[in-house]
Amino acid sequence: MIIFGFLPQISKTKAVAVGVSVQQMSCGGEQAGPTSLDDLAVFRRAFYDCLSSRADALFELTDAVLCAEGPVTTLVGLTLTAEHRRGHGGLYDGLGSGRIEVERLSRSLVNLPVPRDAHGRITLAVDVSPWLRPDAATSPDRSFCHVYGRGKGQAQMIPGWPYSFVAALEPGRTSWTALLDAVRLGPGEDATTVTATQLREVIHRLQHAGQHKPGDADILIVFDAGYDVTRLAFLLADLPVELLGRLRSDRVFSFPAPPRAPSTTGRPSKHGPEFALAQAATQPEPDALTLTDTRRYGTARACAWNRLHPRLARRAAWESHEGPLPVIEGSIIRLQVDRLPGDRSPKPVWLWSSRPQLTTSELNRLWQAFLRRFDLEHTFRFLKQTLGWTRPRIRTPEQGQRWTWIIIAAHTQLRLARHLTSDLRRPWEKPITEPHRLTPTRIRRGFRNLRPKTTLPASAPKPSRPGPGRPPGSKNRQPTRRHDVGKNAPTCANKAKTG
Repeated sequence: MIIFGFLPQISKTKAVAVGVSVQQMSCGGEQAGPTSLDDLAVFRRAFYDCLSSRADALFELTDAVLCAEGPVTTLVGLTLTAEHRRGHGGLYDGLGSGRIEVERLSRSLVNLPVPRDAHGRITLAVDVSPWLRPDAATSPDRSFCHVYGRGKGQAQMIPGWPYSFVAALEPGRTSWTALLDAVRLGPGEDATTVTATQLREVIHRLQHAGQHKPGDADILIVFDAGYDVTRLAFLLADLPVELLGRLRSDRVFSFPAPPRAPSTTGRPSKHGPEFALAQAATQPEPDALTLTDTRRYGTARACAWNRLHPRLARRAAWESHEGPLPVIEGSIIRLQVDRLPGDRSPKPVWLWSSRPQLTTSELNRLWQAFLRRFDLEHTFRFLKQTLGWTRPRIRTPEQGQRWTWIIIAAHTQLRLARHLTSDLRRPWEKPITEPHRLTPTRIRRGFRNLRPKTTLPASAPKPSRPGPGRPPGSKNRQPTRRHDVGKNAPTCANKAKTG
């Protein structure tokens, strides 16, 4: 349930907090400085150098995505743009036989300006977005993806390719994020382990690029519901990160064990009184409390309880853990507002922070930073509805990986061009007086006029003739192998067909 999407509209005329000023409550900050045309040209050249095979075809395909008129609806339709000088055969050959050095391209992304808040802190958001392929029976490595419906209880499990994205969030209300990495989750893989490995690699790249140095504030990583944030905090404990994740309302945590009485025998207790999110009777007075007036949602009341940990058991991910089970302490945050559009009795949002002790200023910083996580939903919508990330009906996951990184490279170029293009406003659209408030869709409209001013490393296509193809009247006597969803091994029927 996505709520409080634009909650940080704090009224400047009236803002009340317990021991916190308006300046301390603001999570907005100065954005990264405007990029120049040279910065865009340098990245375009670096992206071209990362294309180790079929470089010209893949680079022109990226330009076609950026310069196409309107949303991308079909893959072959991109060959009709003037920026794509090759035929449809070259396009499919680039996706099928091309090669992108993903590690090299990932290093190029972290070398770009990374958004920070007012205190210079980097905030990362992690989320999974599915590429649904329900009818692609011949595509391997599909998993069941959880898809939310419009109505209550309308969630579905649809076959597809789930991708885990990591993006740096900008301060303030915006639809821009800086995509840094994308990893496909394969069938049977532990999402928590894959996410921890992905975040570790992204943090190491940020440190190697000089974006995070010793002594800087810890990198804040924000998660939505569905992640085991406490286990992620345990797996990433050696990194300079701070984790903040959303909790289900039925979770139960424990306070620290009380001091042991003298001359007490037996094993000492590891857990204290329980703290149930759904039972107000188990919740004592909070350790920190803030009240913030908002324009649309009334008063936002944030409460924090320090030093709470989950009671772990030797099952699921902790089944093979060696040694005693750890005690992972953190803080519980409850966020409650007066009203929501269409809901006069909204339910509270529960968060868990890996920081065991929270002050009032840290409490406001965390819950407002969590709301910025929903900016990643705008990025997913733009990737799918405008750039056409999930539109191609390609077969193999390798082709999907290449297309995904092409979309990431295209989105990054739009982010670099947000101060370089003019607003080509439609007559029915409202004018935007501030250039930095332009959305990715409006920046994309003017990219076609900006492209000739940047570097164009792709060479002209060579004349060629189409192949003969399959002889007329012949039949395909080698049908494509069909794959089960969520399984790597073929079924007996597939073994009989392929045998």
